[in-house]
Amino acid sequence: MMTPQKDLWDAIVIGAGIQGCFTAYHLAKHRKRVLLLEQFFLPHSRGSSHGQSRIIRKAYAEDFYTQMMDECYQIWAQLQREAGTQLHRPAELLFLGMKENPELKAIQDTLTRHGIEHQYLSSEELKQHFPNIRLTRGEVGLVDKTGGILYADKALRVLQNAIRQLGGTMCDGEKVVEIRPGQPAVVKTTSKSYQAKSLIITAGPWTKDLLSPLGIELPLQVLRINVCYWKEKDPGSYSVSQAFPCFLGLDVAPHHVYGIPSGEYPGLMKVCYHHGNNVAPDERDCPIAFSDIPDIQILRQFVRDYLPDLNPEPDIMERCMYTNTPDKHFILDCHPKYDNIVIGAGFSGHGFKLAPVVGKVLYELSMKLTPAYDLTPFRISRFSGLDKAHL
Repeated sequence: MMTPQKDLWDAIVIGAGIQGCFTAYHLAKHRKRVLLLEQFFLPHSRGSSHGQSRIIRKAYAEDFYTQMMDECYQIWAQLQREAGTQLHRPAELLFLGMKENPELKAIQDTLTRHGIEHQYLSSEELKQHFPNIRLTRGEVGLVDKTGGILYADKALRVLQNAIRQLGGTMCDGEKVVEIRPGQPAVVKTTSKSYQAKSLIITAGPWTKDLLSPLGIELPLQVLRINVCYWKEKDPGSYSVSQAFPCFLGLDVAPHHVYGIPSGEYPGLMKVCYHHGNNVAPDERDCPIAFSDIPDIQILRQFVRDYLPDLNPEPDIMERCMYTNTPDKHFILDCHPKYDNIVIGAGFSGHGFKLAPVVGKVLYELSMKLTPAYDLTPFRISRFSGLDKAHL
């Protein structure tokens, strides 16, 4: 049966987090008829894109992320200009680690190769630059001068307004209950059914559940993250206005610890563990089990050791979720069997800053255009356990 043209969307995007919003933004900018579906009423804090701040940086061990970040900075700046709202604040990013740390060396090599302004600090120089960081083992520092802070909630609001202004349609409070592949693809929600030439799934922690009925089991691990804020003993001592940097501690635990200077909550610094505990996405806000305590214990110890001007007990604790892949790299690919179903997933707690380019790539894949970037690191086929034959 022929579908009337007015009922047929060029693209439907499932999930209005930062990746889905940027995908819809690029589609709408190219005058495509786009529908953005979100299961919760907006704004909400149930997924992975809420909260007031994220780190932005060009410093990565991998060239492909550093290359993407160049364009990301341009698109973030363009969005900021279009909206007339500040979405970004410069702040140096300090990598803290032992001199021989291979990741530290790889990041330094990438920054050098790409001609990105950075500075290596010996232990002595580090003490002089940032006297309120205590070094416990003679750590060295690497400073990405292009670092900064993104205002996450603000960015989402601005993007959602831009999508509407560009002619895109957003429907929140509509949970997708069924996807029927085909030409066109059919998406059934709790409210109604929609049809589209292409479908882009950016559903964060809920991606696995949406894809299982379509015959693909992605190796995605959903983690509950405790987002902790620590009170300054002397207000302002760890603030951006005092030129205190964002930081990533590379040698402190099995996983990184990161920090963002005080700002969103006056007098409180955000210091978090870059890992969490397995959780079903709809059960994220259940009471904390004993198994959740170790990461807070690691943070208490880190704050005591490295940030002596903070109280070593979190003042505020919020929740977030990571959707991790085994190698911590994203999935940006088409469904192996249905090439008009595009998947953006597994952003592994470092995807927010890269969303402008992720959205562009997902737009390109959905419109069958040649992607602007080499997507080899992001293909589903890299997971050897996935047998393409049974897909």
